[in-house]
Formats: sequence, structure tokens, C-alpha cells
Amino acid sequence: MKAMLLCAGYGTRLGDLTRDWPKPMLDVGGVPLLAYLLGHLRAQGIADVAINLHFRPEVIRDAFGDGSKWGLRLTYSPEAQLLGTAGGVKLLERYFRDGGEPFLVQYGDILTNQDFSDLFRVHRERGALVTVLVHHRAKSNSVVIRDEATGRIDGFLERPTEAARVGVASTWVNSGVCVCSPEVLDHIPAGRAADFPRDVFVKLAGTGRLYSVPLSGDRCAIDSPERLEQARDMVGGGAWPRLDGVISTGGPRA
Repeated sequence: MKAMLLCAGYGTRLGDLTRDWPKPMLDVGGVPLLAYLLGHLRAQGIADVAINLHFRPEVIRDAFGDGSKWGLRLTYSPEAQLLGTAGGVKLLERYFRDGGEPFLVQYGDILTNQDFSDLFRVHRERGALVTVLVHHRAKSNSVVIRDEATGRIDGFLERPTEAARVGVASTWVNSGVCVCSPEVLDHIPAGRAADFPRDVFVKLAGTGRLYSVPLSGDRCAIDSPERLEQARDMVGGGAWPRLDGVISTGGPRA
């Protein structure tokens, strides 16, 4: 089983905290955020993990190496130009097609202890092309319209206008984690930036190949200094899976 952590962005919404430092390396409970993301994947039985890199890639490489210290096999994918959430996956097309198995994609700023086995189970049972983790939130930039009985996504609105929201009662939104069948790579354009919500999910909604699973665990999207503090509070009890012995980040701490 393989996964990809999307870690190439700049994290500009965190201001000075990420001006000179990659967001996945911000301190959360004494280790980088990425130590929790990788620790959770390992706890879920996922050992083969690809990580795309762009800003300060050496910081992440130096801290985690090839992952063998923790029983992981890490593959790094440098991007000279940012390719977006789907474009970064497309760049690793050969990696994900090898073996023909579904794979997981997680945004690199999403801290969660969600049981991913639910995503893989529903994905296989429904014969889905993509199965998206969703949660409730009003007035989000993405709106998921789903069949409550089957989880099938019948509509996906990305950055909708107020006019587009009229008559849409759903408060389901994209949680930043999804399971993909290799066939989805056929739906991602090559050689340019592309995003899953805008360029893939919107087009697949209503085809009967896009499904969803509601969030049942904890989740924090670290997109502000306040959310970073929330993440630190979440892991403060020490029960969250993490990688220990990671090289000290030396980065800024809010």
C-alpha cells in the first residue's frame, strides 16, 4: 500500500513561521508536523510514502532520510515548479501505477488520526475511482453534495459563488485526504499544474465513480498560527502516533 504526502507548498498563510521554513517541519509537540503524518501512516500499515518537495527541500530530506530508521520507504519528488495537489501525483504516475493498487493522498498540513481502513474498504466496495474523506463545515471553499445512504458524491462545488450556493443545503466539505485508483491518473493533465478539487473532483462528481467517507477521527488543518496551536493541543496528551528520534527542526516556534 502506498501514500503521498503533499508537502511542496509555501504555507504563506502562516506568515513569518513559514517565510524561511517548510510548513511540514513546524514544531508540533517537540517534533516536526511531518513526524505525526508519517507516524500515523505507519500505524495504518502504510510503509511506502512519496513526498513532493519544492520549498527548502533539504530540510525535510535531512530530517527523515530514506525513512528506513522507522520502517518506512520514502520517495522524494522534487518539483521545479509547483504542480498542485493532482499535478504532483501525476508526476509520480509510474510509481503509483506499479502494482495497480489504490493509494492514499493526504495534504501535508492535515493532522488527523482517522482510521484510513474505512476509506480503503468503501473505495473497494463501491468500485470507486476516488473516495474522499469529508467533514461538516459551513461556508467552506468546497461543498460536497453526497448521497447519505451510499456516500456517492453527486456534486462538488469548488470555490462556489454565492449564486452557486443558492439551493445547496449540504455542509459536507473536502477533508484533504482521499484514496485513488491508479485509473484516476488518466484524468489528470500531464505537464502542468492541476488540483484535485478543481480539475478532478468537479468533473467526476455525478459519474458514479466519486465517493466519500465521513470523518470519524480528529482533524486539524494547519493553515494559521491559531490552528498550529490547536494542533499542539491535540497531540499534547501523547497518544498520537509519531516518529521519534527525528533530527531537531531548528525552525521558528510561535
